[in-house]
Amino acid sequence: GGFYADIEVDRAAAARYGLRVGDVHDLITTAVGGMQISETVEGRERYPISVRYARDYREEPQALERALLTTPGGAQIPLRQVAKISFPTGPPMIRSEDGRLVGYVFVDPGERAMAEYVAEAREEVRERVALPAGVRVEWAGQFLYFERAKAKLKIVVPVTLFLIAILLYLNTRSVTEVAIILLAVPFSLIGAVWLLWLLDYNMSVAVWVGMIALAGLDAETGVVMLLYLTLSYRRWRAEGKLGSFADLREAIVEGAAHRIRPKLMTVLTTMIGLLPVMWSTGTGADVMKRIAAPMVGGLVTSFILELTVYPAIFAVWRSRQLVRQPAPPGESDP
Repeated sequence: GGFYADIEVDRAAAARYGLRVGDVHDLITTAVGGMQISETVEGRERYPISVRYARDYREEPQALERALLTTPGGAQIPLRQVAKISFPTGPPMIRSEDGRLVGYVFVDPGERAMAEYVAEAREEVRERVALPAGVRVEWAGQFLYFERAKAKLKIVVPVTLFLIAILLYLNTRSVTEVAIILLAVPFSLIGAVWLLWLLDYNMSVAVWVGMIALAGLDAETGVVMLLYLTLSYRRWRAEGKLGSFADLREAIVEGAAHRIRPKLMTVLTTMIGLLPVMWSTGTGADVMKRIAAPMVGGLVTSFILELTVYPAIFAVWRSRQLVRQPAPPGESDP
């Protein structure tokens, strides 16, 4: 990406005129780049005095070729007689890494997933590019940051789920209840993946952060549902109404269906709070959308799970503590 004016001195031609390479370099320095030859003193202020050709004498290659050199004999010759001027392209700066020169090739994969693009590009480079000795290819930039973040997430995600399980156990003191609550996590991922697919979002660090937050929201809504089921079960048992599986089913229906409003409010308040993020624009909006999308999609499927699957699992679990009795005529156990 760098553009250069490369002036190559013809040493033999310069020697015929009695000129040294340094004489040609001095002309190039003063004519093109400018050279500081002195300094002016204005009280406590200091200003450099530089010598440089006017723009009309250096803005075109033909003008540079006509720049005059003074020979030791006093004659003046144009620069083109002792040097060749070319304008090659090259790197904007010389960089080194690990003690070797390095050059960067910048690639924008566009809308494609970064990891997918790099995997395909690596295969193409491996098959079609023959690297000379001492040369290696490395993939860096945002892809490298993504790989580092993914390695950390392999530790963070299990630790997060473990901490959630520990906190739930300290609250419920029941391994079974913790397992039932954590059932919402894989089901909520279904809605998260669906919404990501509909929005055409690729997997990224922001998406994984949203999924980690979704696990906490799933635990919150699951605790609410299980709390109402447990309260209804304990009240019916305290009143001596749990004599059969049919009674247990009625207690579960009361805990799940008759108190659907507070559970629905718990989910909707979270979703409504996240919806403005989904329509946001401006700096950082792309990242925030990818954090919020898994939570919005996951809450929908986890809520459906809690209304349909949780009561059935709770019934299977609590039915083991009952003395099974025949259901009333016209009713059949699920």
